[in-house]
Amino acid sequence: MIPPTITRPEPAYVQALRAFLGGLPDEDVTFIKEDVRDPSVAERWCAAGDRARRLLALDGDHVVGLVSVMPLVGWSSHVGDLRVVVGPEARGRGLGRELARRGLAEAFDLGLEKLVVEVVAEQEHAVRMFDDLGFRAEALLQRHIRDRHGELRDLLLLAHAVDEEWSSLASLGIEEDLRPD
Repeated sequence: MIPPTITRPEPAYVQALRAFLGGLPDEDVTFIKEDVRDPSVAERWCAAGDRARRLLALDGDHVVGLVSVMPLVGWSSHVGDLRVVVGPEARGRGLGRELARRGLAEAFDLGLEKLVVEVVAEQEHAVRMFDDLGFRAEALLQRHIRDRHGELRDLLLLAHAVDEEWSSLASLGIEEDLRPD
């Protein structure tokens, strides 16, 4: 199997991104902050000038995953919010890990010192993946998320010291391997 191509969004990908977002299972959509069922979201995410840094994973002309790094503002302007979404058909192949690694590279390029990701505490696979990438638990917000069935779930906040990690990668000479093509 050929690995997906990871590239920056552009207007030509709006329809493919809409199809990807529209095809996500309801359970996944519950845990995405934006209303990704709104068609204007894909258009906005593919437009130039968006404050977030995003990358799309493409299998041919189909979007199968995405990562975004949203720099925070004000007193947290040194922090970015990481979001990784992988479609059901592309899961279990390491794409989420690769997108998260690319997100770390984007955070470094943006000059961020810290990257945070919010994960539903029960998503053990995601928690383990982020832990393997150097993210550490900083907070557990109990009963913080209400899912589509009305059930309250715990939210785990994981953080990564981007600047420290990138210095280590640079000293090994491998940071360029993480940059998008």
